[in-house]
Amino acid sequence: MVLPKSKNSVGLGNSLMNDRFGKNKSSNMHRGNAIHRTNQLGEKYVTNEKQEAAWVKMRSVTEQGALDEFLNTAELAGTDFTAEKMNNVKIVHVDQKNPYLLSAAEERATKKRHKDNHNRLTVPRRPHWDDKTTPQELDDRERTSLLEWRRGLAELQEINDLLLTPFERNIEVWRQLWRVIERSDLVVQIVDARNPLMFRSDDLDKYVKEVDARKNNLLLVNKADMMTLEQRQAWADYFENEGINYTFFSAELAKEMNEARAAAEESDDSEGSYEDEDEVEVPKKLEPQEETEPRDSEDNRTRILTTDELEALFLERAPKIQLKEGEAPRKTSIGLVGYPNVGKSSTINALIGAKKVSVSATPGKTKHFQTIHLSEEVILCDCPGLVFPNFATTKAELVCNGVLPIDQLREFTGPAGIVASRIPKRFLEAVYGMKIKIRAQEEGGLGVPTGSEVLRAYATARGFATQGMGSPDESRAARYILKDYVKGKLLFCTPPPADPEIDALHFNRELYDDAHLPARRRGHLAEMESVADSDVNSVAMDADEISLQDAPLRGQKTASIDRTFFGRQGNAGHLRMPFSYQYSEQGKKQLTGRKQRTMVALENDIDPADLRRNGKKHFKGGARRPKGAGKPTPLDD
Repeated sequence: MVLPKSKNSVGLGNSLMNDRFGKNKSSNMHRGNAIHRTNQLGEKYVTNEKQEAAWVKMRSVTEQGALDEFLNTAELAGTDFTAEKMNNVKIVHVDQKNPYLLSAAEERATKKRHKDNHNRLTVPRRPHWDDKTTPQELDDRERTSLLEWRRGLAELQEINDLLLTPFERNIEVWRQLWRVIERSDLVVQIVDARNPLMFRSDDLDKYVKEVDARKNNLLLVNKADMMTLEQRQAWADYFENEGINYTFFSAELAKEMNEARAAAEESDDSEGSYEDEDEVEVPKKLEPQEETEPRDSEDNRTRILTTDELEALFLERAPKIQLKEGEAPRKTSIGLVGYPNVGKSSTINALIGAKKVSVSATPGKTKHFQTIHLSEEVILCDCPGLVFPNFATTKAELVCNGVLPIDQLREFTGPAGIVASRIPKRFLEAVYGMKIKIRAQEEGGLGVPTGSEVLRAYATARGFATQGMGSPDESRAARYILKDYVKGKLLFCTPPPADPEIDALHFNRELYDDAHLPARRRGHLAEMESVADSDVNSVAMDADEISLQDAPLRGQKTASIDRTFFGRQGNAGHLRMPFSYQYSEQGKKQLTGRKQRTMVALENDIDPADLRRNGKKHFKGGARRPKGAGKPTPLDD
């Protein structure tokens, strides 16, 4: 029997309608989060905002497929669509040449086009708002602004046929940047010293001035310890010619100085805290610059600042705070902006001397902007890592610059080719202890190793093999080499733009000597030199063979295996010299007995075997007596 329907029950359809149009208790909450959409007929309707977790909303989106980008653009525009078959079909021509690397002529032409259209690279602006603007109106304006910005970049790509870097597409991430700029007095762009212009946004400086003309900008060139003094001088000249406010800094060196200071304080508590940084042991990377070079105006252009000097620079470059009547005094706010993995969090940790911000090698660790009180005068505002739109020659360049994550990489031949072309062959062999076999020029080779040749050599040296055929696993080798390149184990610094163009290999010539090898490899080289000098294995080793170019052929592990294999095994004989050495002029040993008779027989063209078979018929040291012969005559000695 079917039970009668209760008068208080509500169907699913009525429940959804009540939830949307305000007939339930929580209608006010849902009505505030409603989104207005327009269908293809121009009719407007209201729908609820898509409910997602906070971490899902803040996910960084830099790359999208064609379908995902279309759906996201339609969502931003607030419109619906229906699919139409065989309508507006566009055939995309795919070039048959290698799309991952460009020739030298193509790269020069591409860079020229980038320079001509550089002013069209912008960042999205936050629409104007005031106290009377409702959250719904501000949300609609922000989505419209981001939509128009994305349309402009799409037009730049399609009409001008230019390749753009993967840029941030999530509006929630851009909202974090807008808030940081509005709150900050000084906006600091942190860039990687190995390629500063790749990580800098010119339009961001303009946008900061548009928000408030009193705000200032500063370019913080992090990881400056990876550059030589000559390279810092070249970049300092470029920044000054372009009117860019800059400074050099190294979060890694600042961290080492903080650790040295803490160790000195623990070792001698009676001295108290160190007020002067000169009393602290300076890290080795700063010794040549801090001790041998004078601190004059030329040095200030290229000097790597310490944490205290950087904090003082923030206060110097920040505008004076103008308070309104009745407004309480506040600290100077410093906004830190930059690409993922350029060292924002490491810079903050070095400034405050303790780990307050989580650090990760994965791009996009910071999800929301954070405020950190640095001192009584300065407060830091950390923005999530943002990938600004920029021109790029290939996606392989983005991988080598650390913009795209290596663990999610599918195509590795392009980035490996860039590493092979930038790092000298002898340095790669010395770092990894391997021998790279390259194709000779007469066989069609270029005379320099290709990316595939470097990966095969590394995979062979490490024993990386694919399943089945057992060939060298180049994909696995690529991840190791590319991570070492991004971390700085394989150093390459891009020269500043100049006319005529600066040769990149000559610009980095000082980075590939023995001093830039890892400490472990330097120890192996020193051990090999000591083994060669002592002649432990009684092997004549030429001193010229122990060099940077040939050192990887024989490492510590290889030498140990050789000693075990060729060494003395138990009581077995082990020959150091040939058998005939003891009977040579140097041996000074005379033959006697059977050996003497054998030698005499050989000198007289007589088979020694006949002597052994008929030994009784021979005289001492004599020859066999022929048949029919008379009395034998002893052989002459």
